Amino acid sequence: MRVEELLAAARAGLDRLGPAEAAAARDGGGLLVDIRYAALRERDGTIPGALVVERNELEWRLDPACEHRAPEATGHDLRVVVVCDEGYASSLAAVSLRGLGLHRATDLAGGFQAWRAAGLPVTPPPGPLP
Repeated sequence: MRVEELLAAARAGLDRLGPAEAAAARDGGGLLVDIRYAALRERDGTIPGALVVERNELEWRLDPACEHRAPEATGHDLRVVVVCDEGYASSLAAVSLRGLGLHRATDLAGGFQAWRAAGLPVTPPPGPLP
């Protein structure tokens, strides 16, 4: 199987959200999870209220049954919207979370770049130190 096929299979099982839908999910008690690596967050900023968890820690931090979970990982019914830079890695990550029983996990189509292009709030990156 090629990565494109893996991605298509992952997305076939997700109800992916657009930027406005992701914002509404967050406002309705859902959890946006930013899995971008630090250099991208430092370059582009972050989504206000999003939990930042780099991809390599995602399953440990979001599994409600794991002792290393984030406080925001409140249960298997939590609506989780995974955000990467452009909406590719987030699809695979959302499927992984579903494998842990987070049955409402999905991702943001177009990722952070789509969020920003839609004019939704972004916390700018910190400026250079004085």
